[in-house]
Amino acid sequence: MTRLKLTDLADEKPVRLTVELTARLHRDLSAYAVAMGGGEAKGAPPPERLIPAMIERFIATDRSFAKSRKGNHSP
Repeated sequence: MTRLKLTDLADEKPVRLTVELTARLHRDLSAYAVAMGGGEAKGAPPPERLIPAMIERFIATDRSFAKSRKGNHSP
């Protein structure tokens, strides 16, 4: 099985946000969701559940962002 960067989707109270995606990106998100589901479409999370986790992971691993945040003492 492919080693994915996302492993778990936290269940938190959501904030509604509308985002437009390209059709290609939506297809890729759907394929990623299927990969998370072990290659089966049944039981795979919907693509919209992946986006928050991906953004959180991206921000958490962005060293430049962490460095600038540390220096600015921003919330």
